Amino acid sequence: MRANDERAFVALYRRHQGAIYRFAYHMTGSAGSAEDITQEVFLTLIRPDSGFDPSRGTLSGYLFGIARKLILRQLERTRHVVELDHLRPDLAVLALTDTVNPMVDLLRREGIEQLRAAVSSLPKRYREVVALCDLEEMDYVDVAAALDCPVGTVRSRLHRARALLLEKLSQKREPSPVRALKLVRSLI
Repeated sequence: MRANDERAFVALYRRHQGAIYRFAYHMTGSAGSAEDITQEVFLTLIRPDSGFDPSRGTLSGYLFGIARKLILRQLERTRHVVELDHLRPDLAVLALTDTVNPMVDLLRREGIEQLRAAVSSLPKRYREVVALCDLEEMDYVDVAAALDCPVGTVRSRLHRARALLLEKLSQKREPSPVRALKLVRSLI
């Protein structure tokens, strides 16, 4: 890519674009912002003075680090509560259909929506480790490089984030039969 090989850049872009976009989407809650941030990450990379040094870490960690800085800058500018765009079928990561049992499908959808809301309500330092470690499945070393912090900090933030998520989800959760009955009544 540094030798201006367009095919190399396209290959690099295809390999990393999806993960960068998903991270930006989970952090900002906006598809438009995620697209802008993803584009800016790769524009930064192709600049001659991009600053990437393979001896300091992986390319993936470097790209997520750029994305993180852009996200934090945007969150500072907007300073509002992050709300996810309405889930569109083309953005859904999981197949949510159960043609045999529509009740199971409804309960699954409700659970995923609650999880998304709980993740988006986390403070940004916790939301970013959940997005990178759990959703993007990055290893702790790469996440630490992207966040410019020690690996131990990543682990402790992830532990705290998971505890907060469990707390948020258990507060909203009713016993399954009660929830199922409410869903059935709402359909009638």
